[in-house]
Amino acid sequence: MKKLLILIHFAFIFTVNAQNGYIDTNKVLVPENYHTRVNQAVSIILTKRHFEKRDLNDSLSSVIFDDYLKSLDFNRLYFLKADIDEFEKNRYNVDDFLIRGDLHFAFDVFNRYKSRLNERMAWINDRLDHEFDFDLDEEYMPNRKDADWASSNSELDEIWRKRIKNEALNKKLNNEPWDKISSSLKKRYSNFHKLILQYKAEDVFQLYLNSFASVSDPHSNYLSPITSENFDISMSRAFEGIGARLRSIDDYTTIVSIMPGGPAEKSKNLFEDDRIVGVAQGENGEMVDVYGWRIDDVVQLIRGEKGTTVRLQILRANNTPDMPTEEISLVRDKIKLEETSAKSDIIYLNEDGTSYKLGVIDVPAFYVDFKAKAEGEKDYKSTTRDVKKLLAELMLEKVDGIIIDLRENGGGSLQEAIDLTGLFIEEGPVVQVKDSRGIIDVGEDEDPTIYYSGPLAVMVNRY
Repeated sequence: MKKLLILIHFAFIFTVNAQNGYIDTNKVLVPENYHTRVNQAVSIILTKRHFEKRDLNDSLSSVIFDDYLKSLDFNRLYFLKADIDEFEKNRYNVDDFLIRGDLHFAFDVFNRYKSRLNERMAWINDRLDHEFDFDLDEEYMPNRKDADWASSNSELDEIWRKRIKNEALNKKLNNEPWDKISSSLKKRYSNFHKLILQYKAEDVFQLYLNSFASVSDPHSNYLSPITSENFDISMSRAFEGIGARLRSIDDYTTIVSIMPGGPAEKSKNLFEDDRIVGVAQGENGEMVDVYGWRIDDVVQLIRGEKGTTVRLQILRANNTPDMPTEEISLVRDKIKLEETSAKSDIIYLNEDGTSYKLGVIDVPAFYVDFKAKAEGEKDYKSTTRDVKKLLAELMLEKVDGIIIDLRENGGGSLQEAIDLTGLFIEEGPVVQVKDSRGIIDVGEDEDPTIYYSGPLAVMVNRY
């Protein structure tokens, strides 16, 4: 059995600050007050309570240092050698910073990265105003992860000139005119630039701590509050909201699709490609303008407890920005993500003149709604419960055999993996888990019932 995901999970109360779509390119990010305490707690967990119990010393400091720089500038396209030389002074100090909860190094490096990105964006936009000479015989090295850092801005300009030219050439080979090539590449890099500019202190903190966690164990992660919430949704295959998928398009939070059975669909008043320009809480809450917001922040405002009201200011799909908006009111409900749950199909094969009817069950993850299960809900979501229903349906179809497809299944709840295995065996041990104290816990199937005992194949891949 492959390793399952292990997570370091901290939950903190936080608020979403109102924004007006304006992004300050020169804003310097600084740690939140609680980051020091969390940093120290994570350091204790990873060094004292983690299975590996790795010493936080100069050797590990050097590895974390390299990993953090790599997470920001993997292809060495933004930092200059002078920046790296300045950072190098702290190569063997990161361990001390982590123990003390001192985050100045992490934020100084990120702020320098953002500054270099601002400079690079100005250069890109200026360079793309002029077409390249595609008749020159030149070479371009796309993979720079092991290359030397550029020693000057002019050297970096030359690296970027070839990079942009190579991307433009690919479009030119598709017979695109220069105006379209230039506009497309400007938009591509502008979108990336905006993504980085919208980083908050929590995003930088998460990036830094994950450099620490990943060198301790590739299956350990620090989750920020929003990432933790999204992980909980992926595990429970459910969330409380309006039942609409959102995406940021040209600074508008846009409806990508409407989920069946949710408040959005039931309202008959929200449609694909509609744009959300304002969000308000309850019947009388103030409408907050969300144009230009990061999609995660808009989602945070729209999600909420089942039974509560959210009001949306909508710019219809076919309306121009100067046209009137409409306000709609929705009552949040629990949305089950059935399309990302286990599902079945029947395939027909013919081998040497004999026809076979096979059932295939795709298991994308070992998920379970921990909260609903703990609260005693009868219809809580779980992999095992879903697969049990699918097995019953396939046996009614009198299939000749069943294939369990675990390809791309990255893990999830270990207990669900045990319970799912239990559907196919009478009872007994399934997996052993050793903790940091050396104590071995045997995970057993305690249900003697076998839900399917016919021909069975299990498909796996490296993911």
